[in-house]
Amino acid sequence: MKAIVCPAYGPVSNLEYRDLPDPEPGPDEVVIRSEAIGVNYPDELLVQGLYQMKPETPFVPGMEAAGVVEATGNKVIHVKPGDRVVTLLDLGGYAEKVLAPANRVFPLPDTMAYEDACALMCAWGTAHHGLRQRANLKPGETLLVLGAAGSTGLAAVSIGKAIGAHVIAVASTAEKQTACLEAGADVALPYEGLKEALKSFPGRGVDVAFDPVGGAGFDVAARAMARNGRLLVVGFASGEIPKLPVNLVLLKEYSLIGVFWGSFVAKEPSVYAANNRELFAWHSTGLIKPRIDERQPLAKAATALKRILDRGAIGKTILIP
Repeated sequence: MKAIVCPAYGPVSNLEYRDLPDPEPGPDEVVIRSEAIGVNYPDELLVQGLYQMKPETPFVPGMEAAGVVEATGNKVIHVKPGDRVVTLLDLGGYAEKVLAPANRVFPLPDTMAYEDACALMCAWGTAHHGLRQRANLKPGETLLVLGAAGSTGLAAVSIGKAIGAHVIAVASTAEKQTACLEAGADVALPYEGLKEALKSFPGRGVDVAFDPVGGAGFDVAARAMARNGRLLVVGFASGEIPKLPVNLVLLKEYSLIGVFWGSFVAKEPSVYAANNRELFAWHSTGLIKPRIDERQPLAKAATALKRILDRGAIGKTILIP
């Protein structure tokens, strides 16, 4: 099979398109022939050696793949060869065939496209966990989403609307702001003048802020929070880890909350499975619909990652084997 290999930590341009042996399943494993592969911002951090996890090189990156079951181990009973499935992985997704732990393989309804299934794994899973478990977002509350045109940001916008929040999306260009409105945002704002724009809205401030970006936007959000608000630290796509004047937390009486989706998946698998069921149900009724930004051949993985790194993507990027 063909796969993308990270031979050593470094720039994404160093990734190699190689032949690798076809995987064989162990007793609790599933081999999937990929039809769509999800690309995520953490993938490019991983290959550069900048992510929390640092696997030994060489390795195949990639956390999401959807396709058809090709083979199963003798202890696997919930899927069989020929079934449509999606899987969540630690590594190994950028390949024509993936080897997945059986407990991370989820059957797909016939109505769900493979690329949508990939989108609902990491990006939508992160946003859903952040808003459901960490923020406990309630209908009628005000949700501020920074970096709202990225795959995780657009997911937060859509999930916020599905829950019933009033959603303020922040994105850097007019094109990205339009995408946010199409995803359900009530208001879409640029970063320029954001502090003043937020002050102009009536009400007590932001109940929940979802920040996968860091940098200057975090500073604005930290000053716009309502009493009993929840400021979610999701990531640092800007490359800048902000510093918080903690007197703001004291004076305004809000909470700073971390969102580490990978830890959640590992430590609360039953809650994670329930989250997936809710996302799949919302998708089946048309309440949510991931935006697929572009599709690239598997061999062009480095190009796809570079576009995400340069913050050019609007929504989800998919590799096609």
